[in-house]
Amino acid sequence: MEAQSTYNYKVVRQFAIMTVVWGIVGMLVGVVIAAQLIWPNLNFEPWLTYGRLRPLHTNAVIFAFGGSALFASAYYIVQRTCHARLFSDKLAAFTFWGWQLVILAAAITLPLGITTGKEYAELEWPIDILITLVWVAYAVVFFGTILKRKTPHIYVANWFFGAFILAIALLHIVNSAELPVSLWKSYSAYAGVQDAMVEWWYGHNAVGFFLTAGFLGMMYYFVPKQAGRPVYSYRLSVVHFWALIFTYMWAGPHHLEYTALPDWAQSLGMVFSLILLAPSWGGMINGIMTLSGAWGKLRTDPILKFLVTSLSFYGMSTFEGPMMSIKTVNALSHYTEWVIGHVHSGALGWVAMITIGSMYYLIPRLFGRESMYSVKLITVHFWVATIGVVLYIVALWIAGVAEGLMWRASNPDGTLVYSFAEVVKAMYPFYTIRLVGGLMFFGGMLIMAYNTWKTVAGQKPVEALIPAAVHA
Repeated sequence: MEAQSTYNYKVVRQFAIMTVVWGIVGMLVGVVIAAQLIWPNLNFEPWLTYGRLRPLHTNAVIFAFGGSALFASAYYIVQRTCHARLFSDKLAAFTFWGWQLVILAAAITLPLGITTGKEYAELEWPIDILITLVWVAYAVVFFGTILKRKTPHIYVANWFFGAFILAIALLHIVNSAELPVSLWKSYSAYAGVQDAMVEWWYGHNAVGFFLTAGFLGMMYYFVPKQAGRPVYSYRLSVVHFWALIFTYMWAGPHHLEYTALPDWAQSLGMVFSLILLAPSWGGMINGIMTLSGAWGKLRTDPILKFLVTSLSFYGMSTFEGPMMSIKTVNALSHYTEWVIGHVHSGALGWVAMITIGSMYYLIPRLFGRESMYSVKLITVHFWVATIGVVLYIVALWIAGVAEGLMWRASNPDGTLVYSFAEVVKAMYPFYTIRLVGGLMFFGGMLIMAYNTWKTVAGQKPVEALIPAAVHA
């Protein structure tokens, strides 16, 4: 009976701490592969080459760091907003240990070259099955908690988490349809351009639901909490939800412009990408306007700085994405460093910063403290991370435009002005600036780890009481 009168913070604590740990691991691998592009001798055959570490970096940052943050915040928010303990403590524990096992399996198999070759879905079929089992358990715990809620209302953050859980289940199962031929090898159920279409339907919606909808759930809870203000417009949040969920599913083909994909499908992807700008900016404006009447707090509250800056990057990268999907822009930008800059303005600027701010809010509360060990260190982390992101993406914007222009430059007789090697050589200064930006962001994660350690060391984990009655 005692357990049922408190929230289950144990699994939230576990995922929150692992968010910090995997953030360091994922970003360390990112720094290593950034260095390998400058100094090829850092490619150690066969396991530690760029080709094997790059998918490890993306999986570690998206699924280990981002995934752990999503589990932690979804479990925390659904309990707090539903005034109910998690549906099943055992299933929640299974999701934690199962997810860590998935990450460990990825960290072993990818450097060994065991891969499907599908971006963001490189893991082979036995790991895919484990992911499916963990995800089903996650859905049962999340939706089960909503069913047993004591509040009449389902708060909008839970709508975003619910959509993210259902969409990722659908995407993972369809894209991972494959024929196993041995324990660690399988072949896709799809062939040729159909395989590419399914892969980018999955890939772009992994961005749309895993890296956007889930983190918007975090935004709609932690921004109002930290600002001490209600959501600016609850009606706008609901419109934002439905418009985003409907539109995102159709944008994937913009990854396949100027390929063998039928032209109508390419155009459909472009049009829906442009439409996507409206709900994305609606969400950003809703988040930033939540600070109406509390702007003064930004001067003194570094957690709020992280949360609001993340929204600014969200607005910027959701403007940039639709622009890059326009065919004439895409002809210049695609396959260049500009794409990498765009991805990281979203991944570091939006996803990592909203995560960092949310974890700084969560971690002390899970260990019975009013705030983190050092607010000054959070401020230092904020500036180091922000300057790092800006260096990173500006360098790659310039590099990408230069790269695209050099590739298409031709002499009057139709021959290319620049050889491929010359274009690569021109990238070196920008690769160096990118490495500096990445090192700064990685350094910020080390500051966060120290601050977290000092916050939780010697502290007894706390469990919060569930309110006895709810007034509708």
